[in-house]
Amino acid sequence: METVALHTRLKPGKEAAYEAAHARIPDELDAALRAAGVRSWRIWRSGLDLFHVVEVDDYAAMMQQMHGHPADIPWQQKMDEFLDAPLDYDSGRSDAKFVWELP
Repeated sequence: METVALHTRLKPGKEAAYEAAHARIPDELDAALRAAGVRSWRIWRSGLDLFHVVEVDDYAAMMQQMHGHPADIPWQQKMDEFLDAPLDYDSGRSDAKFVWELP
């Protein structure tokens, strides 16, 4: 299992709408993420900055499986309204580097 940290950024004024959209994600998206190996996905917001921590079997494989998935297409279109940059499915990786953990 991998733990992956991601950073995204909201467009100004989209904070409340983004949080409302995540109050309950579509059941089809939940099922697709779980089928793709996601065990946990947590998001924190500080101002416009979003910090994600994803626990997943294989992050690159999950990104590949979700790209173009019928449950993810409308979700990503919706997220594009809120985010200052679209999700990068092509990289299949996170550029956040693990530095330290309190043992």
